[in-house]
Amino acid sequence: MFGMSVFQSVLERLKTEEEYEPDPAEASRVTTPYAPVFASALSAESVGAASFGAVERAYLDAAFVEPPPPPVMPDYLNRTGLAEVAEELALADGETQVTLAAKRRAFAALNHPDRLPAAFRANATVRMKLANMLIDEASQQIRAINPAA
Repeated sequence: MFGMSVFQSVLERLKTEEEYEPDPAEASRVTTPYAPVFASALSAESVGAASFGAVERAYLDAAFVEPPPPPVMPDYLNRTGLAEVAEELALADGETQVTLAAKRRAFAALNHPDRLPAAFRANATVRMKLANMLIDEASQQIRAINPAA
């Protein structure tokens, strides 16, 4: 056990305990008043060893699983032109501050960079900047026409 990490020494101890299976006749010969406690401790330890084997198997299974394929960028994220974003927003003459806020939220729900994989964030950032600019301009025009709005 010298020269091994603590984890390695625990693994070695568990392997030797798994190899040794006491004879049930020997276990019944224990006549101390602590035999039930000792037996329950052994059963808890064997459950721990069994669950350790399950954990170890899970790690090994996870190590040999193929990684998922990279995500595919949706087509709408490739539309990064001002006219394309304006068309998607469909801003009309009768917009109000409330409808503009709703359009901003709906657009952000699909396009916000924080909600997308890292590979798509550059396009999403451009789209969000354009959408925010268009909505802010429309909002300024509404305030210019109706300062109370």
